[in-house]
Amino acid sequence: MPAHKEQNQNGFTILELLIVMMMIGILSTIFFVVFKSTLVSYLDLQRQASSFGQLSNQAERIANVLRGTTSISSASDNDLTVYSYFYPSDAYVSQVRYYVVSGATTKLYADLTPMSANPPVGTLQNDKKKSFVVIDNFYQPSGGKLYSYMNANGASLTTPVTDLSVVKSIQINLSTQLENARSQDINVQVVLRNKKNNL
Repeated sequence: MPAHKEQNQNGFTILELLIVMMMIGILSTIFFVVFKSTLVSYLDLQRQASSFGQLSNQAERIANVLRGTTSISSASDNDLTVYSYFYPSDAYVSQVRYYVVSGATTKLYADLTPMSANPPVGTLQNDKKKSFVVIDNFYQPSGGKLYSYMNANGASLTTPVTDLSVVKSIQINLSTQLENARSQDINVQVVLRNKKNNL
């Protein structure tokens, strides 16, 4: 009797191959969507953290200058002029003005005018005046103000402050806008320990 070999049909049918390919396509699409949304969220968080970090650095820099304030010349919501040590190595105070300018983009500026000696002896050296952009793309929420002023009891003062001798602390209010129209805020309060009232 002749021996017949049974042929094993171990291959896949076209229908099975199509089903496997469809499953791979569906799983790949799901993976891509999840990966993309995770990556976008991660990049958004990185951008927010970077923006907040830069804002925090600027708030701390302004606070350091205001801590050295010996007197205040003017105080309003978005404009503050003080006599302070701008650099730690300064021998004399300088007139420092922080102010907001609106245009195509809103910017926070600082004007620095050194003095020949400390008040009341020294005079302003206007020929050495310098201007700096502190925050290039300054964001301020609607109704927000850059500065808040408090008296010795911690009560808020109405701006512009007319009696500058009662200002005992200044709060710096900075914000950065997030993607979803919300904002992150930084509020730093500085007690004016070096402020003199008799200059």
